[in-house]
Parts: sequence; structure tokens; C-alpha cells
Amino acid sequence: MSGRILIIDPVATNRIVLKVKMIAAQYVVDTCTSCAEALDVISKTLPDLVLINLLDQAEDGFAFCRRLRESRATRDIAIVSTGVAETAKARFRALDAGADDVLPRPINDAMLLSRVRNLLRRRNASHDLAQRDGAGHALGFEEDLAPRLTPAKVSVVCYNAVVGIPLMNTLQDGLHQSVQIVSGARQFVSMLERGTPDVLVVHGADGLIEQTALLQMVCDFRTRSQTRHAAQLVIVPEGAEDLAAMVLDLGASDVIFANMPEEEFVLRTRRLIQAKMTEDQLRDRVRRGLQAAVTDPLTGLFNRRYAEVQLQRLSKQSSKTGQPYTVVMLDLDHFKSINDRFGHAAGDLVLVELAKRLQSAMHDGDFVARIGGEEFLIALPDTDITAAEMTGERLRKLIGGTPFNIGKGHDPLTVTASVGIAVHSEKLDRATDDTALGHVFERADAALYSAKSAGRDAVSVWSSAA
Repeated sequence: MSGRILIIDPVATNRIVLKVKMIAAQYVVDTCTSCAEALDVISKTLPDLVLINLLDQAEDGFAFCRRLRESRATRDIAIVSTGVAETAKARFRALDAGADDVLPRPINDAMLLSRVRNLLRRRNASHDLAQRDGAGHALGFEEDLAPRLTPAKVSVVCYNAVVGIPLMNTLQDGLHQSVQIVSGARQFVSMLERGTPDVLVVHGADGLIEQTALLQMVCDFRTRSQTRHAAQLVIVPEGAEDLAAMVLDLGASDVIFANMPEEEFVLRTRRLIQAKMTEDQLRDRVRRGLQAAVTDPLTGLFNRRYAEVQLQRLSKQSSKTGQPYTVVMLDLDHFKSINDRFGHAAGDLVLVELAKRLQSAMHDGDFVARIGGEEFLIALPDTDITAAEMTGERLRKLIGGTPFNIGKGHDPLTVTASVGIAVHSEKLDRATDDTALGHVFERADAALYSAKSAGRDAVSVWSSAA
């Protein structure tokens, strides 16, 4: 895993040892002796992760960590303290100042490297989401993510519910929210039925679970569709650093030892909740951005870009299966006069209602798109000429048979539509996918023109069998 690491340590021996280890792991490494020097380095080249000796940096180091966390440009840099006195108070101060983890000396190499990989993997995943969300600003989404106030779903997973009760009580008191215990397969299924968990606290230090089973559980949670985005905090026995390293490499979000103070346990869990909420909001914004890219904002139907892609797929599918498909072009008659007489707001109401009617008439596999001002396209897979003509007549009556509401102060307005239909049959129309798609578009458009020429409020069919 590539990444740039900045080592901050006033002790030359410490810097050299860490640099050698990081370079051997294929990371790009910068070193400096003080926090002031580090700020200068960061201003020129932003690191992905900082290894800082907070023991010898004293107060300057804690202020440095807080400064990184408070700045928009540096708040996502991972921070690992590699020199803190092994006391609960010192560890908590480092974490509270912004450090992601604290590794006391002598540092376990396996734990150090797995923690670095873990933090870089999490940072890269967040950056990937943020980059996909980049179009969100152009689409008018908020620049900063608003804090989500909904309580998180936190579950303590253990083999014996009695063993999990102290953990549950600690988290409920520290987080001020409900926490559930999950023990056994039946309770696990029940948990998933109640909703996707945000944080899974896996108790692997209760003496009831073997190491292999614990590792399998971590993998299972990370690969299940319902839990793959859930944060995992795994508790391992005191001193089991090699096991902790394996847990991190297998996908756990964080790992703590059984002797961890309650204050630190709650802090780490709260951080995982915050990170999970932020990632969920980013995923929601990415989904909204993708939807906006293929959706007509007025009607909620697919737009022309999406329709063209879907029709290409439909054409290829037809070539493979030999089944025909139909393209329906539908255009509202005299729509400009509606806007001129009653205003564009009335015209918009007609378009929105039309979209609803068309969607209600579709079957599974069909899709409808707005491809112009008052022009719509419907694609019908596995549909021959007889069924296509029946569908066209049904749509024409669906539109003209019931007047449209055009707003207060106006009586409902009768609106009609002209419908052009083209059926592509692989058996009768030999062509490449691209050529066939172009032909069926042209034919549907020509059929639409014929319907309008025939006096409008009509259906015209053009097929390759004609």
C-alpha cells in the first residue's frame, strides 16, 4: 500500500529506526525533529500519516495534533503516537488531542505496520468517497457535512451474553444511548432484521472464543452485505499484539486490549460512530449525485443520456437472444400553446403528471425517459409488433382520456399525444448493435412524424417487417 509518512521525533535513533522500517514497507518517508519543522514540511507536501513521539515533544506535540485536526487541509491525516508513557492518563491525552492510536515503546513491529496499513486503508476509502462526491458541489449539495443527530446502532457481539453486560453498561453510560448484546446465530439474524448496525464491538477476550474463530468472525462481518460498512472494534486479550495485528489486517476498524480503561474504550467507540456517520452521509451524497446525473430534475424520469446507454444494452441483448424490442417515441400535441396560454408552471404540472401516468403503465424491465421538452421515450424489451401497437394505443388513451390538473384557477385540461413506434427484430433486420440502435431511433422518430401528420392524437407503427 503506497503512502507518504512523516516521522516527528527529536531523538535521531528513533527517527532512523522508524524510517528504515517504513521504507522497507515501501512507504515514502519524510523526517523532522520538531513540530515547528513538521508544519513547514506539511505546508509543502501533505503526508498521509504522521508518526509522532509525543513523550519527548511534551505539550508542543499535543497542540500540534489538535492543530492538524482543526484544519480543513490536514484534519484527515492519520496520527499515531509512538512515544507516550504507558499510563491511562497519558494515552487518553494523546487520543483526546487527535491521535488515532498510541503505540508505547518498545514498539511491536507487527502492530506498528498493521496499524499503519489499517489507518491508510481507512483514509483511502474515505478519500475515494469524497472524490466521488466531488460533483456534489456542482449539483448544489452542501459543502460541509452536517452532523447527524440520529443515535447509532451499537451492538456488543460475544459468545456469552453475561460476559457482554459490563461492556454494554460502559458504552450506554459513556455514549448516552442504547446498546444491544448479540450472542449466538439467532440473535445475530434478529439484529440484522432490526436494521444494519453502525458499530460492532466484538468481544474476543472472554476466553470463550478461539483465535481462529475470532478472525473468521472479523472476515465474515467485513464481507456480509449487511455489515461490510459497519465499524468493527475488536477486543483481544492483554498482550496479544500479534493477534491484534492480524485483526486489523483482516478489516477491523480498531482493536483494543482487554485491560483498556473504560474512558478510552468509550472514546474509541465514539470516534468510530462519528467516522461511520460521516461515511454514510458521503455515500448518500454520492448516490444522490449519481441519480441526478441520470435523472430529469422536473419529472424524476431518466434523462436522454441514461436512455441511450440503456438502449445500447437492450440492443446488444436483443442481438444475443434474437428477441425483438420496441422503442416508443411520445410527444405531447400543441404543448407550446399550454405554456403560452397558462404559463410554464401549468406546463410543468402536465409534464409531471404525464411522467406519473407513464410510470404507472410500465411493466418490469420497461423503462421510460424524458428526452426533450415534451418528448418521451419508452423502451419495451421482448415486445413484438402486435404487442407494441397495443401498448401505443393504451398510452394514447391513458394521456387523452383523463384531463390534467394545471393549477388553481384553471379547469382541468385535456391533453393529447402522438405516438411513434419502431420494432427491431434481429431475424428480419440484420445489423450491428450500433447500426440497429440508430435505425430503430430513426424509425421511431419517423413513425412519430407520421402520427403528427395524420392529425395528432394518433399511433403510428414502423417496423422492420414492413
